[in-house]
Amino acid sequence: MPLFCRHNRYTAECPICSKGTVLDRDARPARRPRTGASGRRATGAKPHGASVVKGPYASAGPYRDEAGEQYEVRFEKVPGGLRLAEWGGASLRRRAPVLAAADLAALVSDAAERGGLRERDAALLREAAAPPGDAPDGLLGVSPGRTGELRDELRVEALSGARLRIARWILRPNFGWELQQAPVMLPASRYAEALAVASGAQGRMRP
Repeated sequence: MPLFCRHNRYTAECPICSKGTVLDRDARPARRPRTGASGRRATGAKPHGASVVKGPYASAGPYRDEAGEQYEVRFEKVPGGLRLAEWGGASLRRRAPVLAAADLAALVSDAAERGGLRERDAALLREAAAPPGDAPDGLLGVSPGRTGELRDELRVEALSGARLRIARWILRPNFGWELQQAPVMLPASRYAEALAVASGAQGRMRP
């Protein structure tokens, strides 16, 4: 390429002769197409609402709720304690867990066998989780505690159809006790206390 162009200028400085060449200062590299523009999900991305079980767990069910949707109840080891929750497919349900009273003892026993419970916790829960029998609908057992500045209770309640609801209730100022429609995550001792009261086994529990 000549140093001077036909316009008697340096070729690199001539806006006419340098256009479209490597000397064109206004040229911009073509933008690369953005990846993922096809709408495909990125590798490793999780579907909306999916939750992964990471700890050992046992399950009871399947059951059906009032709307006819199928779910199971899982008793799972999580950081800081144990989680009792309803699962629909691969997702946690935001409901207080409800299960058949007859399945409670087997659920606790299976959780212990799968490594979800420490030996001492397993012994306490196995002793406390005796089926309550034909209990009338209503409150069976309570374990009091605190959630921050608020009082809370883990309650075992008998529902119609020989079912149990095991859920947290929070006492809100100027409102009263409120059911928490969510999975329960508490230490094993809280479950054992509430279940022991419900089954009448509290006198047999070791301190």
